[in-house]
This record gives sequence, structure tokens and C-alpha cells, in this order.
Amino acid sequence: MLLVSGVELWQWRLAALQAAREAGIPVEEVDWLLQEVAGLEPLALRLGSFKDRAQIPLQMPLNSLSQLWQQRLQERLPVQYLVGVTHWRHFALTVAPAVLIPRQETECLIDLAVEAVSHSSNPQLDSGHWVDLGTGSGAIALGLAEVLTKATIHAVDCSPSALAIAQQNAQRLGYSPRIKFYQGSWWEPLKPLQGLCSGMVANPPYIPSNLLQQLQPEVVNHEPHLALDGGKDGLDCIRQLVTTSADYLQPGGIWLIEMMAGQAAAVVELLKQQGSYTQIQIFPDLAGIERFALAYRV
Repeated sequence: MLLVSGVELWQWRLAALQAAREAGIPVEEVDWLLQEVAGLEPLALRLGSFKDRAQIPLQMPLNSLSQLWQQRLQERLPVQYLVGVTHWRHFALTVAPAVLIPRQETECLIDLAVEAVSHSSNPQLDSGHWVDLGTGSGAIALGLAEVLTKATIHAVDCSPSALAIAQQNAQRLGYSPRIKFYQGSWWEPLKPLQGLCSGMVANPPYIPSNLLQQLQPEVVNHEPHLALDGGKDGLDCIRQLVTTSADYLQPGGIWLIEMMAGQAAAVVELLKQQGSYTQIQIFPDLAGIERFALAYRV
């Protein structure tokens, strides 16, 4: 741990804020970075009261912090990747370019899963086997493990690098005994669970291929395309989940996904045509956009 004076860090913050404004980057990210690397409280940052401290412990030399910030400005590397952590629900999750950075709206999936259990005619759905397909950082699996305390969570990802990060997060947060990890594509590693699963939750790739280059540089240049690209119309992975999940869910089992704005009608139609789902519902995200699709296995 290195020490820096409050005045030095205050001056660094002023310069970083100005650089953020000039680069069109949210100025809030400067304080988020300082909270992570200097342990400063949001109020102390807002008031500038840390300026009066003789010494503040830093996780790295001030010039290394400056180099990190230059990466953010020039390469548009997401600040979460810079410090290797992001905050999601009650968790501080390790993240790296091998995994998608969990978004705030995805937190709603966990609350929707709990609500779906409470409205189900099957009182056993809060236990048994729950599945997070395309787990990435493990965020959804961890969220499910926290709220469904009687369930075993099965987390699947085709990327060994992503699985390593997810397992690291589960171990650090104390959920390893209740989350099982598998490398593979969607349901393929879970054949022994056919007809037994209480619920499936997924945030699959759903961006149409031709729109990827229109995404923010932070996303298209740094986040894994494997977790973004949903094929020509963005629905390739969702189609697969609609088709294959019916074989794995028990009667009354919950099917719940995140999707892109504008895909709701198509997803509802896919679920209806498949014929194995009932009580199909669409829910909005925090911005009021139709973002989540929920259905129950017949």
C-alpha cells in the first residue's frame, strides 16, 4: 500500500474530472475509481474534505493511477476493467475482458425470479435445481443463490476464462458449495437434469450482428462479442433457449430471460409457437423498456 497526500490526490482528481469532461466520459467515473483505489467515501469526494488529510493509502503509485485513467480516456477501456471490479446487487464482482460487465438492469432478473416463484402453483420451485445459462462473471448465479436459499444453482458458460472468473467470485463470496459450474453450450452439460429444473434464468447475447459496430467503443472494442452477438436478428440464442429449455424444466418450471428493446413481440411469438409454455409475460426494466420475458413450463 502506497501513501499520497490529500492535496496531491485532490489535484489529481481535479485534472481527471476536466479530462473526463473533455473526452465526453461521465465525470462520476473519476470518483468511482477513487473509491476503489483509495477507499474514499462518496461524501468525502463530493465535499473535497479528503484534501486535508496528511496521508491517504493508495493501491498503486499516483503515476500508475494516471496511466490507468489515460487508458480510460484514450482506449475507452471500461473503468470496471481498469480496477477489475464492478458492483452488482449486493456483490463486488471481479470482472475482466473475458466477461461482460453486469448491468444494473440485469439485477431485475433476480427480483423477477423471486416474484415468479411466489406466483407459481408449484410451491417447490424455490428449491431444487436452478440454472444460469451463459453465466459470464457468475452474477445471475450468485443473485439466485442469495435469494433462493434452498436451491442448487447450475451455472454454464462456453468460455473457460469466464468460468474461471465466475468460480473465483463464487468462492470469494462464499457461495461455492451451492453453485456448480459447467463448461459447454447452453443446456448441453446438464443432460442429467432433463425434466428436473425448477427454473432457468439467462442474459443471452441479443444484439443483431450488424448493430455491434454501432455500440459504444467501451462495449464493442473491449467486451466479449461472444456475449453480445445474437446473430442476424439478435434472436439466435433466444430461439435456442426457447426450443431446448422445455426438455429440462419440470411442469410449472420458470423460463426467464433478458432481451433487447424491440424484441418482446418476437420472443412472445417464439414461446407461443413452441407450445410448451404458458403465462407468457413481458416486464420493463428500470427505464420502462420491455426488457424481460417470463414464461412457465406447461
